[in-house]
Amino acid sequence: MMTGNEVRKSFLDFFANKGHTIVRSAPLVPEKDPTLLFTNAGMVQFKNIFLGVEKPQSKRVADAQKCIRISGKHNDLEAVGRDTYHHTFFEMLGNWSFGDYYKKEAIEWAWELLTKVWELPVDKLWATVYKNDDEAERLWLQISGLPKERVLRFGEKDNFWEMGETGPCGPCSEIHLDRGPAACDMKDVAGHTCRVNGDCARYIELWNLVFIQYNRKDDRSLEDLPAKHVDTGMGFERITAVLQGVLSNYDIDTMRGLIATAEKLAGKKYGVDETTDISFRVIADHSRAVSFLIADGVTPSNEGRGYVLRRLLRRAARHGRILGLTEPFLHKVSHTVVEIMGDAYPELRQNEQRIAEVIRIEEERFAETLEKGLGLLEEAVAELKRGKRQMLSGDVAFKLYDTYGFPLDLTEDILRNEGILVDVGGFERLMEEQRTRAREAREVGQGETKIALDRPVRFVGYDRLEGESEVLAIFAGGEGRPEAGEGMEVELITAETPFYGESGGQLGDRGTVRTARGDLIEIADTQRPTPQLVIHRGKVVKGRVQVGDKVGLAVDANYRRRTALNHSATHILHSVLREELGQHVHQAGSLVAPDRLRFDFSHTGSIGDEKLADIEQRVNERIRVDADVKIEETSYDEAVKRGALAFFGDKYGDVVRVVKIGDFSTELCGGTHVHRSGEIGVFKLQTEGGVAAGVRRVEAVTGEGALDLMRTYEQRLKEIGAMLRAGPDDAVERVKRLLQQQRDLEREIESLRGQHGKNQLPELLAKKQQVDGASIVVSKVDKLDANQLRELADQVKDKLGSGVVFLVSAGDTNVSMVASVSKDLTSRFHAGNIVKQVAPIVGGGGGGRPDFAQAGGKDPSRVDQALDKVREIVKAT
Repeated sequence: MMTGNEVRKSFLDFFANKGHTIVRSAPLVPEKDPTLLFTNAGMVQFKNIFLGVEKPQSKRVADAQKCIRISGKHNDLEAVGRDTYHHTFFEMLGNWSFGDYYKKEAIEWAWELLTKVWELPVDKLWATVYKNDDEAERLWLQISGLPKERVLRFGEKDNFWEMGETGPCGPCSEIHLDRGPAACDMKDVAGHTCRVNGDCARYIELWNLVFIQYNRKDDRSLEDLPAKHVDTGMGFERITAVLQGVLSNYDIDTMRGLIATAEKLAGKKYGVDETTDISFRVIADHSRAVSFLIADGVTPSNEGRGYVLRRLLRRAARHGRILGLTEPFLHKVSHTVVEIMGDAYPELRQNEQRIAEVIRIEEERFAETLEKGLGLLEEAVAELKRGKRQMLSGDVAFKLYDTYGFPLDLTEDILRNEGILVDVGGFERLMEEQRTRAREAREVGQGETKIALDRPVRFVGYDRLEGESEVLAIFAGGEGRPEAGEGMEVELITAETPFYGESGGQLGDRGTVRTARGDLIEIADTQRPTPQLVIHRGKVVKGRVQVGDKVGLAVDANYRRRTALNHSATHILHSVLREELGQHVHQAGSLVAPDRLRFDFSHTGSIGDEKLADIEQRVNERIRVDADVKIEETSYDEAVKRGALAFFGDKYGDVVRVVKIGDFSTELCGGTHVHRSGEIGVFKLQTEGGVAAGVRRVEAVTGEGALDLMRTYEQRLKEIGAMLRAGPDDAVERVKRLLQQQRDLEREIESLRGQHGKNQLPELLAKKQQVDGASIVVSKVDKLDANQLRELADQVKDKLGSGVVFLVSAGDTNVSMVASVSKDLTSRFHAGNIVKQVAPIVGGGGGGRPDFAQAGGKDPSRVDQALDKVREIVKAT
């Protein structure tokens, strides 16, 4: 019996022997289509070849493509785990012909591989063709020898493939396997008949051969393509299950290896209980999906691909709870994913530690809220059952999402076994209200003006900083005006402008607008609310401005130049980060201002000082080589083909602007840049830190800003040296000595306080009281911190042997309290409950175990009342 890895290799070797070039799997994050969330089929990387905008490097290709289906119409998430064949992550084996061989060879080789190489039983195989594809039917009968009744015709739903509403399309032919009556999962359904393309598990599709020969036109008619293509797809997990003689995809060796790791971690067995079996399958599936996503540069976030990753991680964590796994565990399973699949997909081995680290951090974050969220959900379910209702309110679902981080599909998944639905409409309404509030918050103070123009504003500022134009519109106070007078805040729109409007993270230009009459408007900011509109915001400082005025526009050259330095430096920084930290680094946000730059990027874990120094040095090295900055406009597809970085969610037109710096940075960018990297002068990192899960931020300065920063550091060092009466070179050592002296003094004070506490021990023991046979010490002690107070309480309890100790220490503005109960008395006196009742008296809160609890407070004036309450509680117990 072949292993899964051997099945994959056998497929690729077979087609290599048929003259196919074996290509690597495309990433799960599509390189050439930022509108597509994930690669969800084998044809994605070849889409542009079918569309005729890209030439194939080889006319015959085969591959094993990693895919994810979890969004849009291809969303298998709900079914994953509940049956034995759905997956979020899967592999698609495929062979392709780009204008080379066609139906005869495709059918011939598919039949040869299945029946001669893999030796599947011919009497169990069926073929299907499109309803009017006589050629395909004839070839099947001729090549396979199948009887005519096992070559079936079907319509467009089952046997016609289309890329979209228009474009390349064609008939397809499928190969199905009859697994026998025992495989039917609908035996108990009245009137059910097992059949090909039916609705039970007896007949399963093994391989789909698509013959792309038509172009679908706008009027839905078909025309022949100049070249005919073949696009085939065979699910790796399904064919491996068939070859290994198992009915479940989750019983193949590559999946059982993952389940075995989960079994070992949970101390439970797969195949014993259906409820836990579902969880084992979810963990096996999701561990693959999240490992591959992270390897391809996706990190957890609250939007886009990152949110899909977060949903999968949290769904797996919840199923781990069902198996009794209360500590983070999925990061351990990820190592098994690498062990099983790392040879076929080297990116897993290259990123193994980062994969595990990203998963572990996300598991730990969710663990903080998972228990509380499950508690809230349990209460809500109990309430629904008491009221005999079967619909969870949108309010509760939204609270679970907003407060406890439960994705909606996780809540739905948990409730499914209870037969309870979620008011999705109510949830979406609250989500939209939240989005609206966020939008309104962003728009406050922006003074957005809705403007309709019959033509776009033309930007001419890439090549020049001055220009002449005509005023098309004037707005003041949010209203259109024919003119604006001296002292008025205005928004001007001109027919064309050299002013760069804020976009892509780069701030808008400043400068002046002058009329032919000598009137002056100072522009403080330029915005670009839409690609067709540029708005100049400023103040009329002299004279007036009217619609129709001919004006001269002049950008502040120094402001623009300094901004350009920072923008080009950002591109260089991005390229260095990808080299130093890994290709998973992608821009997650940026700010390009004249005085600084800020760059957010995908990466997990802090970056050490030594690595930051390396990054800074590499950026400066690239600045010093004085590389040429080339900017050109080209088609989007051509730009990506040349290696330009494009990002999911960004909107790109048919023509894009490519900024290439030397041979180390190529990005799609509409911003302004230097002509050579040497113009940047110097680059200096200021700060680095995390801003969200899986997102880091660096801030830096360049040029004069960097020199100013270094001068500031130098001046501060001189000032510190002067205060220490030391030169700049000796200041660090002097500070180290002072800090050591401080630590020594703090330890001495701590020791004295501890001794002071011990000195109070006899006095405290003298305050012992008996309450129904139990020794009780309730007292206030002199100023001790929380640790010293705990230590003293333990000493008193040890001396008592059996008893209850409650101590309070008050400072000027704060209160610390501890309760300690010997083990033999915890059935009568619960330390945590005592503290919980007493802490609010001093304006605090806390709790703990039956034998020990502590709390803090803010009102020292009420300490005596708190002690009286303790005595009252003890006597009443």
